Amino acid sequence: MSTTAVLAAHTEQFLAEVAQLVRPLPPALDRAMRAVPRHLFLPAVIWPRDGEGGYRPCDRATDPDDWLSAAYSDAPLVTQLTDGVPTSSASMPSMVLRTLALADLDLDRESAGRRVLELGAGTGFNAALLCQLCGDQAVTTVELDPTVAAEAERNLKAVGHAPRVVRGDAGAGWSAGAPYERIIATFSVDRIPAAWLEQTEPGGRIVTPWNSAWCGGYGTLVLTTTPDGGGGGEGRFHNFASYMAMREPAPSTPAPADDDGSGPPPEQVTSSALSPWAVAGGDLNAEFHVGLAVPGAYFSWDASGEHAPTRLDVADDTGLSWATVDYDGQHADRFTVTQAGPRRLWDEIAAAYAGWENLGRPSVDRYGLTVKAAGDQTAWAEGTDGTREWVSLDAAVDLSQS
Repeated sequence: MSTTAVLAAHTEQFLAEVAQLVRPLPPALDRAMRAVPRHLFLPAVIWPRDGEGGYRPCDRATDPDDWLSAAYSDAPLVTQLTDGVPTSSASMPSMVLRTLALADLDLDRESAGRRVLELGAGTGFNAALLCQLCGDQAVTTVELDPTVAAEAERNLKAVGHAPRVVRGDAGAGWSAGAPYERIIATFSVDRIPAAWLEQTEPGGRIVTPWNSAWCGGYGTLVLTTTPDGGGGGEGRFHNFASYMAMREPAPSTPAPADDDGSGPPPEQVTSSALSPWAVAGGDLNAEFHVGLAVPGAYFSWDASGEHAPTRLDVADDTGLSWATVDYDGQHADRFTVTQAGPRRLWDEIAAAYAGWENLGRPSVDRYGLTVKAAGDQTAWAEGTDGTREWVSLDAAVDLSQS
């Protein structure tokens, strides 16, 4: 079979796989995907998931068939490892297409010439799709990593596209080309940067994956800016996303806490009927809610048996507060809880979970975000009766008392 026939077969299988998740696949996106070969945007060595929570190397030189199959799979592919940690990737194609569909760029009608700012160039694949939809002159893409930006520019040039590629902090957007009708991020955030709001035209749309310390990258926000151009906006979340978090230009160091000489607050030992698996066991709807309602809190599991048969470790991003929840291996109705620090994290988590249950256990697509002109950003969840319960992104809120 000729190379052309092999690529055509891979493309058809690839589009059939993607179409299972993006229904219906709009004709403009189908055409764009056929016009932008994914394998041309991948390096010679990629790292697909290994099925055991890690990644395996896949080298085009030593196993070209495996490499090409991975290139045309509907799966994310790590394209850069730094000290063993993924720092750049090619996103799952169905995620890319769903994001573009939410941006309303997949329609034949008015897409051409629509000014779009992409944040996070990555391999350049998404930018190439945008060029197909809107035209090269309408697309600007920003990438923090200069090596990644240069590779994206080369990849784009190789397939005949020349959007503006900017090396810079995507969190700051790109004011020189503003205002934009659409801003699309290819990484996740836990707040909408003020620069994005300022650079989106009135009534424009921002589409970004979402994350929280608790839930990681889950949920995609589609926010429409206010028609009067006042700097605010409102939008809803959609229940899909699998993106790395936004990278900062330089690591930030938290300011040291004031020492009043009194020492850390004493530990508090209690018990709880709330199972740690209810809030950290893989129910993404519950975890999404906790991530919004208990900002800065994150968790890890300890199954070493050193402290308890199973322990949930909880901490916050200040490093000042922590909690442990221990399962004794016998009783699934009571768990030993130890808490310390300025925040009683498990109490906040239990209150958030009770609030989620009171709302009828809403899925992610019943949440939204409102941004006021002053810059305040508040998430909300819709109850079964259509009323809203508000969740601050800056401080823990007990929704059960709302």
